[in-house]
Amino acid sequence: MQKTAIIIGGGVVGLASGLALARRGLTVRLVEADAGHRGASWGNAGHVAIEQVEPLASRAAIRSAPGRLFSQGGALALPPGQWRTWAPFAWRMMGAARPHRFEAGKVALSALIAEAMPAWRRLAESLPERGLLHEDGHYVLWGSPAAAAKGRAAWAGADTGTARFHDADEAERRALASLLGAEPAGAIRFENTGQIYDLGRLAEALEAAFRAAGGEIVRGRAQLELAGGRAGVSIDGRAPEVADHVVLAAGARSGGLIALLGHRAPIIAERGYHIRARSHDWPAHMPPLVFEDRSMIVTRYADCVQAASFVELGEPDAAPDPAKWARLERHVRELGLPMRGPFERWMGARPTLPDYLPAIGRSARVDNLLYAFGHQHLGLTLAPITGEIVGALAMGERPLVKIDAFDIERFAGRGRRT
Repeated sequence: MQKTAIIIGGGVVGLASGLALARRGLTVRLVEADAGHRGASWGNAGHVAIEQVEPLASRAAIRSAPGRLFSQGGALALPPGQWRTWAPFAWRMMGAARPHRFEAGKVALSALIAEAMPAWRRLAESLPERGLLHEDGHYVLWGSPAAAAKGRAAWAGADTGTARFHDADEAERRALASLLGAEPAGAIRFENTGQIYDLGRLAEALEAAFRAAGGEIVRGRAQLELAGGRAGVSIDGRAPEVADHVVLAAGARSGGLIALLGHRAPIIAERGYHIRARSHDWPAHMPPLVFEDRSMIVTRYADCVQAASFVELGEPDAAPDPAKWARLERHVRELGLPMRGPFERWMGARPTLPDYLPAIGRSARVDNLLYAFGHQHLGLTLAPITGEIVGALAMGERPLVKIDAFDIERFAGRGRRT
């Protein structure tokens, strides 16, 4: 009989995993509560970030945290009313930042990210809509000579994996000056990073490809529970269904779901904000711009320009903070960017584990459970390679990348790394 699979989560990781399984001949149903593509997968910066091979759980990040707080003009927000959520996460992050753990995480993440762009090419070439993946790199800009000198030196000393960059040349600086009204104090251009040209079209293309491969999308809220010693999926309170494979890819809600099967996943909602405006005055082929000293990335999509920022650690369903959108609008004004309101405002929750590594693997406790969540800022970047890994695991094959470091049992508790 044909093997069956149920995917919980319709973000980019869930869809990539579902598509991989359906194309391997499984009967796949994907359960997604959000019918409007409002999740973090569809509101991010669109950046395929192959340069980000160092886990963000590092001693350097912890040392710099006070200066990066929102109250100091930075992008890090720790809402006082949600300290019971972010304080334990911060404590675990400090443990994960110990040098030996950071270095081991970097080795594992580097190997995974090295396969990200090849996997994106394979996926993009297989989709019904062409031209979604652009490999034009991105710019990193600074607003003052001091910031430029410090930032350029930091990138020169950083491990960027397979990504390459150069100082912006004369033509590139002229193009930036034409857009900004003046040359930035400093600029580098990454040469081989990527961008998804339209997130909405990506969602539609993935869903169309999934259905064409025989997959079914069910709109509803899924719950995990044990059913005869296996993972069962209850949809909108109905009796649980047991498939040959259950794949948990529910983003920031994955921690609560997997806990019902005995796993510990100390995930937090790392909330980001964006504003969007029409793109009439923005060059069509300008790659993403990272204004590093403002912790903001501006992306030109097919029919809009988006400015995004902020790392707000808290609860996924807490009310958004309008001050974050106001700060983004102020940055746009101060930089003289050709973005005209009214602005569309959005907030979404990145799923983040305290060591800033994803959870990818097969459960050691429930034999039909696979998991793929916790990709933090790298969900879009790592979705295709994660889908390929899920497909290999379901078929009993060895994944293309070693995934031991992404085992959820690393959070198992006493006597284990937490």
